[in-house]
Amino acid sequence: MQKDSLTLMQEDFKVFLSAIWQVLGLPPPTRAQLAIADYLQHGPKRIQIQAFRGVGKSWITDAFVIWNLFNNSEKKILIVSASKSLADDHSKFIQRLIEETVWLAHLKPKDGLWSMIKFDVNCRPSKDPSVKSVGITGQMTGSRADIILMDDIEVPGNSMTELMRERLLQLCTEAEDLLTPKKDSRIIYLGTPQTTFTIYRKLAERNYRPFVWPARYPKSLHGYEGLLAPQLQADLDNGIALWTPTDPDRFTDDDLLQREASKGRSNFMLQFMLDTSLSDAEKFPLKFEDLIVTSVNPELAPDGIVWCSDPRNIIKDLPAVGLPGDRFYSPMVIQGEWTPYQQVICSVDPSGRGKDETTAAIMGQKHGYIYIPQMYATQDGYSDKTLLEILKMCRKYKATTLLIESNFGDGTVSELFRKHILQLKLGIDIQETRASVRKEDRIIDALEPIMNQHRLVFDRSVVEWDYESNPNLPSEERLMYMLFYQMSRMCREKGAVRHDDRIDVIAQGVKFFIESLGLSAHEQVKSRKQEDWQDQLDSWLDDPHQACNHLALGFDIHQRREARGITRSGRLPQRAPVAR
Repeated sequence: MQKDSLTLMQEDFKVFLSAIWQVLGLPPPTRAQLAIADYLQHGPKRIQIQAFRGVGKSWITDAFVIWNLFNNSEKKILIVSASKSLADDHSKFIQRLIEETVWLAHLKPKDGLWSMIKFDVNCRPSKDPSVKSVGITGQMTGSRADIILMDDIEVPGNSMTELMRERLLQLCTEAEDLLTPKKDSRIIYLGTPQTTFTIYRKLAERNYRPFVWPARYPKSLHGYEGLLAPQLQADLDNGIALWTPTDPDRFTDDDLLQREASKGRSNFMLQFMLDTSLSDAEKFPLKFEDLIVTSVNPELAPDGIVWCSDPRNIIKDLPAVGLPGDRFYSPMVIQGEWTPYQQVICSVDPSGRGKDETTAAIMGQKHGYIYIPQMYATQDGYSDKTLLEILKMCRKYKATTLLIESNFGDGTVSELFRKHILQLKLGIDIQETRASVRKEDRIIDALEPIMNQHRLVFDRSVVEWDYESNPNLPSEERLMYMLFYQMSRMCREKGAVRHDDRIDVIAQGVKFFIESLGLSAHEQVKSRKQEDWQDQLDSWLDDPHQACNHLALGFDIHQRREARGITRSGRLPQRAPVAR
C-alpha cells in the first residue's frame, strides 16, 4: 500500500473503515456506517452512539480499536460488553484482522501477551494490555485504559426491571474510575435501547452526548430531543419524505416492513426507530400500582380489600418488569368475613402450536373484586396434555364455568374440552365468547376501569410464575411473553406488544364478570348483612328457644342457617304460622 494511502487512513477513520471493509470482502460502508465512523473520530470526550439493529455497530467498533492502535500502538483500550463471551468475540475478531491484514502486520508483537481475553500489540512493556475485553459484570477493577468502549452493554437480560437498570448504571459509573487522565482519553457507548426506559437516556443526562440514527426518517421529532444525527436533520430540513429508510443500502423499505411486522410496533419503535419517548401516562394506562397483590385463598375471599399507595405497602421482593417507578402494592386492610367466592371461572385463550401461547387463568369474583390465584401458559397448542392441565386447575379451584374464545378453531377447542369434561365427570359449563373489537382497545376497555378502582387482585405466586416462565428462551423473547410486561406496554396502537395472549385471557375473564361488578362491594356487603339479620329474625320467629341455645353456644349466623337447613342464598321453606 502506498505511503500516501497509509497517511490518509491514519488521518481519516472513514478511509480506514473502507479499507477494512475491503479486506473483509464487504461492500463499501453505507451512509449510516460512515456517519457513525465520523462521530467516533470527531465526537467529544464522552459520547454515545445509538443506531438501529443490524447497522454493524460492533464491527465498526472493532475497526475503531484497530485504527487507534494503527495511529498509536501505545494506547490502552478496554472493550466492555453485556457478557464476557460477547466481549471476547471482539478480541478474537481484532486479533484475526491484525494477523491476516498485510498492512497491519507491524502491530503484531514478536513475543508477548496474545490471548483471547487480552493482548498486546508491538509496543513498550506495560502492566496494562493494549486491548482487554470484559463483561459489564466482570473484573473491571484494576484496569486502566485511554479509551473505554462500552458496546451493547444493555440487553433484555440485564435491564428487565428498574432495579436491574439501576445496577447497570452503577457499573457504568465505575468505568469513570478506569479512564486515564490524558487529554485524548475517551469513554464511548454504542448500543440500541432495549427497554422504553433505557439507561442510555440516563447517560445522556450525565453528559454523554448521543448521536441517534434511526432506520426511518421519523414522522415526529418529539422522541429525539434534538439528538438526531445532523446528517438526518439536514435531510429533514430539505424536505425529504418522512418514514422512508435512512440507510436503504442496509435495509430497504420492504425489509423494514417485515421487521416491524415480526417484532411488533413498540419493539420496532424502540430498536429500529430508537424512540424512547413512549412514557406518557395516557399512552400506557394499565399500571402495576393499581393492582392488589397478596395471598389469594383458593376457596374463600374477604368482604373487601382496601388499597393504599403508602410506600410501606410497596412489595420490594417481587420482580417488576413495568415502567420505572411502577411497583406492586399489598393491601392496607382486609375487611369483613371470609366466605366462598360468588363465582369461579377459568378463562381460556387457545392457540395452535407455535410461538403463540394457549393461556388459562382461574378467576374468582366476590363483592365486585376479581381474584386471580393461578395462571397457565404453554406453546403446546391444544393437545390433550394442555386441556387436562387446565381442567386440573378447574377441579382444584372448583370452577363452574369454562370461558373459551371461539375465534380460534371456530368452536373446535370447546368440543375437545367437552369430551374430557364428560370423561372426568366434571360439573363445568362451557361458554364461548367471540371477539370483534380490535384487540388493544378491547383489552384496555376491559381492564382499565377495574384496575383504576383497585378491584383486580393477584396472588403473589402468579407474579413469580410469570417472571420465571419460559426459562429456556432468550431473555429478549422471555420478556415479550410475560403477562406484566404485556400489561405495562399495552396501548391503543395496533400491534402494541408482540405477544398478548396472557393479558388477553385476563381481559376476557374480566369482561365476563362486568355485570357482577355493577354492584359495589359496599352495597353487596350491606345487602348480605340485611339478609343475615332477616335470617336471624326468621330463626327467632321459628324457634326462639333453639335460637337462644345457638347464641349461647357461640354459633355464627352461617352455622345457625345450617342447623335450620338454610343455604347461603336460600330462604326457609313455607311453614305453618307459629302460635303466639
